[in-house]
Amino acid sequence: MTNAVARSLRDARTVEVQAQAKVNLRLRILAREASGFHQLETLLLRLDLSDTVRVRRTDSTRSLDVSGVADSAAIGPTDRNLAWRAAMAYCDAAGSTDGFAIELEKRIPIGGGLGGGSADAGAVLRAMDAMAEKPLGVAALLRIAYTLGADVPFLSSDHAYALAWGRGERLLALKPPPKRQVVLVVPPFGVNTAEAYSWLAAPRASAIPVGDAVGALTPASLATWKGILALAANDFEAVVATRHPAITDLIEQLRHIGAFIAMMSGSGSAVFGIMPTSAPVTEQSEGVGAGPALLTHTATRVEPPVPLD
Repeated sequence: MTNAVARSLRDARTVEVQAQAKVNLRLRILAREASGFHQLETLLLRLDLSDTVRVRRTDSTRSLDVSGVADSAAIGPTDRNLAWRAAMAYCDAAGSTDGFAIELEKRIPIGGGLGGGSADAGAVLRAMDAMAEKPLGVAALLRIAYTLGADVPFLSSDHAYALAWGRGERLLALKPPPKRQVVLVVPPFGVNTAEAYSWLAAPRASAIPVGDAVGALTPASLATWKGILALAANDFEAVVATRHPAITDLIEQLRHIGAFIAMMSGSGSAVFGIMPTSAPVTEQSEGVGAGPALLTHTATRVEPPVPLD
């Protein structure tokens, strides 16, 4: 970021950030800590699909407004919204009592494992730091993000593609693979993440790998779609599909229309298919799932904060 751009962001009354969704191309759940949290290893890739997040300075009031969600009950109370919690945590860390107004324009399906809430939180952190007279900096943002959830550190960073491990706070930035078309299908049911962990723990309590799993992955093996295909796996997929067989059906449908990677993202319930560049996705995707599929692309860059006024 140039000095002129940084200055325009600091001077802006409103800053906009595109909060990009993510998919997990690999998700291994490793040892459970005494604290109850699980160690994980995950390969995260951003998508072009995004929510729009705007953060506006106010004199003293603090507010959150969410649009684009048909079912208002899905939003939940303000104090539990990750974007709100991110803003409050940033102000606490910065020692700020300034007011703010956050506007979220939702496009990422809620509760599908696509990181919509985490992306919003990351976008708020990036916007507020860009607007700050004395920015906290990347390291401080990641420390705040770590307290908000496993996906938030990645989605607060400027990485389009990364390997994450620990609780998601340890990140190795990687060169994004070539852009590909993506078909997203979100079933008409959600999956509670805590329940998904309990489903996984029961049959695998004594079989969860605890070694240096990250050491088996190299930048070379993750640089191409062929290499990613050989490593693509999601430990949640089988246990979630046992309770929701529609997951398996949708993955098979995506493979049928030509997806060379078809799997569930996060703890579900969204499934995604990575398509060859030449695939006529618009026509083929119409028959996948009960409703219209979402069409997007893998991202090769993170969209920067933009000053609006």
